[in-house]
Amino acid sequence: MLKNLSGYRMVLGSASPRRQQLLAGLGFPFEVEVRETDESFGHELKAQEIPLHIASCKAEVFAADLGARDIVITADTVVWINGHVMNKPTDRSDAIAMISELSGQMHEVYTAVCILSSHGRTLLWDETRVHFANLEKGEIEFYVDQYKPFDKAGAYGAQDWIGLVGIDRLEGSYFNVMGLPVHKLYDALKKIPAC
Repeated sequence: MLKNLSGYRMVLGSASPRRQQLLAGLGFPFEVEVRETDESFGHELKAQEIPLHIASCKAEVFAADLGARDIVITADTVVWINGHVMNKPTDRSDAIAMISELSGQMHEVYTAVCILSSHGRTLLWDETRVHFANLEKGEIEFYVDQYKPFDKAGAYGAQDWIGLVGIDRLEGSYFNVMGLPVHKLYDALKKIPAC
């Protein structure tokens, strides 16, 4: 799609099938390579600062092996509500508690992306406000038991059943909630010099 990228090898450093699907939708050939990364962060980090830090850490583990024609893309997504972060749930009861807190409220989803190449490092992020309807306990338990959202920040996927019945409206990018602000990523990739 973008002629400036034709000589590059693009690597997506994410095991997320949703991120892989969204990047594939841009029409770029890419490889998936996931490397173990320390995703801990200091409690002083707030909102978008958290995924910006983690996306940078995910990219850093590729830095020593980066070739002149490599582009590495890493990302991280967090749910932010009532002044605290919701990461991935640890178990069923944690997932139920998370969705119960989201029920009937607005929360922010922040996704950050790090693009690493021989031309440097680019960090970008996006915010989407998600408004949840009031959900009954049985609906929350049904979703957790049927969809097992233990790999998702905030214990839900907007593309799942819970998104269909529980999201009243979004302010911002739907794809950002899925885990990749593709419109901002595309604009950043356009700026990489041809090799």
